[in-house]
Amino acid sequence: MNFFFEVLIGGLLSGVMYALVAIGFVLIYKASGVFNFAQGAMVFFAALTCVGMMDKFGMSLWLAIPCTVVAMIVLGIAIERVVLRPLVNQPEITLFMATIGLAFFLEGLAQLLWGSQVHQLPLPIEDVPMQSLLDRFNIVVSQFDVIAAIICGVMVAVLALLFAKTRVGRALRAVADDHQAAQAVGIPLQRIWAILWAVAGVVALVAGLLWGARNGVQFALTFIALKALPVLILGGFTSVPGAIVGGLIIGASEKLAEVYIGPLVGGGIEGWFPYVLALLFLLVRPEGLFGEKIIRRI
Repeated sequence: MNFFFEVLIGGLLSGVMYALVAIGFVLIYKASGVFNFAQGAMVFFAALTCVGMMDKFGMSLWLAIPCTVVAMIVLGIAIERVVLRPLVNQPEITLFMATIGLAFFLEGLAQLLWGSQVHQLPLPIEDVPMQSLLDRFNIVVSQFDVIAAIICGVMVAVLALLFAKTRVGRALRAVADDHQAAQAVGIPLQRIWAILWAVAGVVALVAGLLWGARNGVQFALTFIALKALPVLILGGFTSVPGAIVGGLIIGASEKLAEVYIGPLVGGGIEGWFPYVLALLFLLVRPEGLFGEKIIRRI
């Protein structure tokens, strides 16, 4: 039973990190209707920029992080102004294709600026078992996973407060509900979208730092965004709480499936089991757990 809880807790903690990546998608999609395929590239760009500043300029981690925050805010604003603003009112597929091109551009730019070799990201968080849980319950849970989950939780809480309690947050919600009505009452649509892309850039940085510290800062970080797709399908493309719940479900289910179902089918199912789960979920509730149900009339 202890082993079951170890696997379950480890999966839930990984799921919180998946949820943080998924929230980057939700922010952009909810307010602009654009599925940002470049979110994974932004995660990679942010993490590589941080370690690149440390390696090339000799910065400490605590100086490189705020410098990277500024860089990601500038990048987000530039993306909205240069790439998306000229495509306003174009078909959604056009905007989607633009984000695909943007993804490849950011991947290439990051490696052009900072190199393509694998970097270690020395966050001051040790990947060791939490001694208190080990002593009291004989359960092995990584200290890194727990602290990373707390960081993600704080990030989500800050975003929730931003949406709920600030003037900018109210404007963001108005834009998400109806673009034309928001413009009619004087809300500057382009400015709100620029803020959203800047926030998505900061979210990508936090996700990139955590995943980069765990797996190394390398091109494979771009594929973390693919793990967010089942999360979005389960939780709903327009819901931040849905991204959190979906992340927990995907994180826990993939770990449990690998341990308990994997040996029956030869193993190696952790990589594709979330997509099978998401496909089955689509057949039952296509809009996701917290998504808005669309009623189509024939």
